[in-house]
Amino acid sequence: MYWRLLIPCFSLFILTPTLPAVQANDDTDKVGWWWYEMEPAPEEERATEDEKILPSLSNFTVEALWNMHPDDFHELLTGIHKKAVKTLKEADVKDYLVIQDIARRKALGYANVASMVVQKYPSLSLEADYPTNIPGQNAKTQQQISEIKTVIGEAQDDFALIYFYSPSCHFCDAQNKILQLFQTKHPWRIKGVNIANNPKIAENLGVHAVPYLVLLSKKTKKSLPIAAGVITLKELETRLHRGIRLLNETITPEAFSMFDFEKGGGFDVTAPLKLTSGPIQ
Repeated sequence: MYWRLLIPCFSLFILTPTLPAVQANDDTDKVGWWWYEMEPAPEEERATEDEKILPSLSNFTVEALWNMHPDDFHELLTGIHKKAVKTLKEADVKDYLVIQDIARRKALGYANVASMVVQKYPSLSLEADYPTNIPGQNAKTQQQISEIKTVIGEAQDDFALIYFYSPSCHFCDAQNKILQLFQTKHPWRIKGVNIANNPKIAENLGVHAVPYLVLLSKKTKKSLPIAAGVITLKELETRLHRGIRLLNETITPEAFSMFDFEKGGGFDVTAPLKLTSGPIQ
């Protein structure tokens, strides 16, 4: 019985070729791909600096350069530039400045056409949503301030701020003053929690540093971190405006920074796309 089990084992020893011993400390064996040694390229693929073919504008007409595919034009532009830097010859530098001038004119032409298209199709413009002049910017700022004040004011009975602090935290002293300013503008309830005396509460809300502010919905018991570290009064109001609407599910995460008055406009990612088709008349 035992001999029947041993016969296959002896067969394996007889049929298996002897392998050379591995010398772990022999650095001469540490070669090849596994030791980050890349296989050298074939000799015929190694081009010397003198063998590299450098492009020339003499092979192209102005019309061909103007109508060239952008990918091909970019490749040629790069090659002409490298040639000018390599040779430092007057003719090569001139070629680069010529093709660069063509690129500049192309870019200017595109910018002009884009400006005309946006003016002709106002739905593609953001002027109504993001004015660039001072009167328009002032009007938009007033809309933002008004909406933030309204959202925070209407939420004061349904939400609360939990403020984690430590008596030995100097940053908390700065945040305390900002929270006092906040309460002079908005009669919100702010619950202060000493992190040293309430480690369990802090752990449940993922608080590891102070000052730390958490927005809490009294209705749903859902919470959202507002800040870890000192934030200004303006930052606090902005984050509350966003957090309140997110917890109330009046906005989605992809519209987190959008104001209500911007719904349906260019900054509303959920608004239907306004596609304009057909040739320009």
